[in-house]
Amino acid sequence: MENVLRPLIVVGGSVVLTLAVGWVADWALRRAADRRPGQPLWELLRRCRLPLQLVLCAALLRGSYAQTKIAEGYSVGIGRALTLVLIASVAWLAVRISAAVVESSYARYASAHRDPARVRRVRTQVTLIQRVVAAIVGVVAAAAMLLTFPAMQAAGASLLASAGILGIVAGVAAQSTLANLFAGLQIAFGDMVRIGDTVVVDGEWGVVDEITLTFLTVRTWDERRITMPVSYFTSKPFENWSRGGAQMTGTVFLQLDHSAPMAQMREKLHEILRECAAWDGRDWGLAVTDTTPNTVQVRALVTAKDADDIWTVRVTVREQLVAWLTEHHPYALPRVNTAWAVEPPDGGHPHPVTPYVPRTGRG
Repeated sequence: MENVLRPLIVVGGSVVLTLAVGWVADWALRRAADRRPGQPLWELLRRCRLPLQLVLCAALLRGSYAQTKIAEGYSVGIGRALTLVLIASVAWLAVRISAAVVESSYARYASAHRDPARVRRVRTQVTLIQRVVAAIVGVVAAAAMLLTFPAMQAAGASLLASAGILGIVAGVAAQSTLANLFAGLQIAFGDMVRIGDTVVVDGEWGVVDEITLTFLTVRTWDERRITMPVSYFTSKPFENWSRGGAQMTGTVFLQLDHSAPMAQMREKLHEILRECAAWDGRDWGLAVTDTTPNTVQVRALVTAKDADDIWTVRVTVREQLVAWLTEHHPYALPRVNTAWAVEPPDGGHPHPVTPYVPRTGRG
């Protein structure tokens, strides 16, 4: 009877205590969140309930397993397995806690600052900090798990003895990976590009959707995702339309006839902009910027608060100006002058054509 009750008491007690501690911790965090509704930390910490219970359960079973006297011949293997579970669960709990702290700090910063550029910069840094912390915790946990095996302890001592040579070999082999890693840190804290920035890379216009330690994703206007190494942004030029402010100036070019009514077009352009919600009212203008024998090039200048609105203003101005000209001033649209060909008076060639005779000798 004792052989049955002892394992039930030890294992059952560990499970019951784990569930009780998890429930109490969740209740305390929920009460704290209710008292401070504007503080997201407590709600984020509630995500740690499962890894906390796993840590507590693994620790209790690891410490009390010898009292159960079950499968004593396999006690070493079972104890090592519980140790591995404990290490993994501690790493999981550490990552969850660090993520909760970082995300709550970012939420407070975002609510206290209204500058979108600064908020995007902090968001980029916070994202990379979370990834760095998760990577460090994962490496440390993996090393700790390997060191629980006696064979790996001896291997670890020999590896430490030749750490210099291995470091050089690893650095050469992972040169591109390390370059991307340091480029990611440079982007995060050098404020070169941030999540949410509007950029143009390799002729593609899009918004930075994700930044990791090794790659960066740009979401284009047609919902495609362009993934490229972060080292690209530290070694090649690119356009960042959001740096220094999101306000933009756009142009609309039209090819028109020389007789186009410029004064009336200026009035119509101003009328179109006043009715366009995307125009920010900062500036506008219309001028002839070039001429050709058949047409003139007219440039309409408009402004907007960001890249999305400048696109809306440009297409609106282009569409409505062309429609207005077609309806009210069709003569202002480009025309191709044509005329019937006039034949010579004698009905033949205006000049006699001398046939070509190849020369076969000198003189």
